[in-house]
Amino acid sequence: MRGADTRVVLGPHRSRHERRLLTGALDLGVTAIDTSSSYLGFRSHQILARTAGDLLPRFTVSTKVGYFPGRDGVEHSLDPVRLHAAMERVAEDLGREPDLVFLHNPEHSLREAAPHNRDVLVQACTALDDAAVKGLCAAWGVASWDPSTLLNLIDTTAPRPSALMVRAGLLVGARTLDAADALIKEWDLGDGMVWGMSPFGGSAGAPVWARIDPRVFLRDSSRLSRVQAAFRAAYHFPRVDSVAVGTDEPAHLGELVDALAGEVEERTIEEYRRLLRDRSRDQPA
Repeated sequence: MRGADTRVVLGPHRSRHERRLLTGALDLGVTAIDTSSSYLGFRSHQILARTAGDLLPRFTVSTKVGYFPGRDGVEHSLDPVRLHAAMERVAEDLGREPDLVFLHNPEHSLREAAPHNRDVLVQACTALDDAAVKGLCAAWGVASWDPSTLLNLIDTTAPRPSALMVRAGLLVGARTLDAADALIKEWDLGDGMVWGMSPFGGSAGAPVWARIDPRVFLRDSSRLSRVQAAFRAAYHFPRVDSVAVGTDEPAHLGELVDALAGEVEERTIEEYRRLLRDRSRDQPA
């Protein structure tokens, strides 16, 4: 049985947004979708509404804003006006207001905003907060691929996100894990509001998963496959409540849902985190 503190989220980053995947997800008890305004060539919301508009009310839907069509393909922006317009477009294209909207990889633009990057981040967060107040979404958060860049930019007087999404899993480095933990504490994020993404570091079929055996992190290592064990462990690197995973196959999604029955060995998790920190300290800056 799935743990009460864990949730699988269908993330159609690389999927074809087929209706059979959404019906399969519902059959498995997966009732959350996480997408982005930039997926599928900036057509994800429209395709979801067209292929499964009648199913969307049965899901909680989260999405992300921050990337926009640009002259050379895709560009990133934290401009408050563009972000607000993107929020309006999300609701229009989906045919409903999303339950949660993430500010997508704000560090992408913040690197170029110094020395005013703190003000830029505050303005972007304020734009999403204003959009939530106006009913364009139920809540907003931050999704960051490199959360370490945000730590020194937090303004306690600025609107605070109600959710955080970060990379999760055994391939995430100590620096990213510690930064995620620090942000969770700084923003005082409670149960259910910390999300993980990319639990396999790109692909569950990558060679690394044949070379290591993540079942060492489980109490009963015989019940699950290596891929299932890696997915189950991802909820503890860092500690997250939901993990978004992309797939086109309901069978694969089912395997991941079944993985939540595994019980992790907390002592092994803690020891591995210590080893990661020690190794990180030994490496040159």
